Amino acid sequence: MIQKFEKVNKVAGTLSLLGDKSISHRALMISALSKGKSYIENLSSADDVQSTMYCLRQLGIQINTQKKQLVVLGNGYMGFKKPVRNMNAGNSGTTARLLSGILAAQNFPSVIEGDDSLSKRPMHRIIEPLKKMGAQITGSKKNTLPLMIYPAQNLNPIIYELKIPSAQVKSAILFTGLHIEDKTEVIETNQTRNHTENLLNLDVRKIRGKIISSVSLKNYPEAKEYFIPGDISSAMYFIVLALLTKNSELRIKHISLNKTRKTVIDLLIKMGAKIETDVMGESHLEKYGDIIVKNSKLKNIKIDKEIVAQIIDEVPILAVAGLFAEGEFIINNVSELRVKESDRIKSLCKNLSCLGLNVKESGEGFSISGTIKKSNPTFKCFGDHRIAMAFSILSCLLSHGGSVEDFESVSISNPDFLYQLKNITLY
Repeated sequence: MIQKFEKVNKVAGTLSLLGDKSISHRALMISALSKGKSYIENLSSADDVQSTMYCLRQLGIQINTQKKQLVVLGNGYMGFKKPVRNMNAGNSGTTARLLSGILAAQNFPSVIEGDDSLSKRPMHRIIEPLKKMGAQITGSKKNTLPLMIYPAQNLNPIIYELKIPSAQVKSAILFTGLHIEDKTEVIETNQTRNHTENLLNLDVRKIRGKIISSVSLKNYPEAKEYFIPGDISSAMYFIVLALLTKNSELRIKHISLNKTRKTVIDLLIKMGAKIETDVMGESHLEKYGDIIVKNSKLKNIKIDKEIVAQIIDEVPILAVAGLFAEGEFIINNVSELRVKESDRIKSLCKNLSCLGLNVKESGEGFSISGTIKKSNPTFKCFGDHRIAMAFSILSCLLSHGGSVEDFESVSISNPDFLYQLKNITLY
């Protein structure tokens, strides 16, 4: 499907978004591990989160809707049932990797598979540490899906320093460690998303610049009520549109203000963005509140290596902001983008080059400079939801608009994207 976008003349109003996708995955899994009923409010409707629900149901977990809440009936410690067929994680790397950490501790065999895109993404990064813990887990010859997981004879705690900054790898280890009496520790040099630690209320300390998260059977969860703050990654597309459109002001309500996620907001503020945050509350250590955005003149700045892990999903839309900011947009140390739903570095550079811009691609990053020379382009999304949304916003900023091919991929993270865009824009 090709989706056309006209130039937006003004952004105004108030926007409410469904729950953060990363928190939604984890709240579902932790609720499934617990004994009894957990209640989840404002769960993400993303296809990826539906994949997690699908897999949990195959493991014998009852999940139902009650009024505006989701009710998860967890079976408690070692209460999962052997699935009758392979579990399909769809396009969701979070589902596949985090669930592997849980399944490594179960007393039955299981297989996780995924769609063509997910089946190309690297899984050695979780296989290696889980094997160190005694897990019986193997992937394909290329260390990709399908993952085959067998009952472990004996699981042991480890002290593991992440080789790449990845919240998914960290969470997989922590979920396995949740089933072991002695303490498992995960060490990070550059802190990644900390939703798993927050929802499990884990001990996290900082020693000589390194972040250490600890977990054991003592942290095994109990049934609770969860409120999932709005998804800040989904909000970023509308934030950038408001920043770059004249006479615009936008309020986004009850959005996640987790310190490991709002780094991208702090970066935009350093670039000159007029953004105010108003903390409204907290749910299981996850702060949330309103963000008020006003159109601003931006200036590109140096992006430090230390924050890259916390802004990795927002790089596509940051590139759009950088395109309209003063100076050259340069970002390095983002090689992880090459193993996402698409090679996002290549996807970004190909689309931006079509505009006649000066685009330089390297192994670990890219730069953008020059002026736009082509009007009303058609962008390719390469089956990648974040590329599709980023270039939808870019199309809205172009004098003659633009189009995005295979736009339907946005449902992976935000099925309501077009509806939300329509509600806050004037043409």
